[in-house]
Amino acid sequence: MKRRVPAILAASALALGAVQATAPAASAKAAGDDSLAALLTSDGNQFDKNKNDFDILTEAALAVIDAKPDSPVALVADGSQRLTVFAPTDEAFRQLAKDLTGKTIKSEKKILEALVELAGVDTIETVLLYHVVPGKTLTSNKVLKANGAKLKTAQGGTVKVSIKKKPMLSITLKDADKNDQDPKVVLKALDLNKGNKQVAHGIDRVLRPIDL
Repeated sequence: MKRRVPAILAASALALGAVQATAPAASAKAAGDDSLAALLTSDGNQFDKNKNDFDILTEAALAVIDAKPDSPVALVADGSQRLTVFAPTDEAFRQLAKDLTGKTIKSEKKILEALVELAGVDTIETVLLYHVVPGKTLTSNKVLKANGAKLKTAQGGTVKVSIKKKPMLSITLKDADKNDQDPKVVLKALDLNKGNKQVAHGIDRVLRPIDL
């Protein structure tokens, strides 16, 4: 299912001048301007059967921007703006849909449709922004030094980083929902878009800004 991704996101990003002012001055080491949107849509932007990629996240962002062209979600299309995204995999969204509906939904398209129907676009936007740390390019090296840190998100809430190195490395993100399992960073999906101002790290569950 192809979407007019570059046009939608680029046009929306241009409308966000006020939000973009949060980006810090460039560091001594120059970083590229390739956006996360370009990376996420480089595979043709289609639902598939790969549970470890980010099709539902991409389509959820597009659904928000279709409905709300000025949404800060569109910043992921402006590679000049520093930000870090903790990106839920398709399996993470499948688990969220199961938690909310009590059913296991196999189709990625139907998972997104179910979540939009249950939560609405405004809530989807809130959830997506809770996964974005604006103004910071947090590579894995920086995240690994952030044990105990509370990261301020674009939604306004915070996510706490918890790192354990034994018996094996794990990075857990503690969200606002105290009644559900916290997401872990997928170690095989670190530093997506590395070398640019916008980076992402895959996570195995959806961060929850409220008690769902």
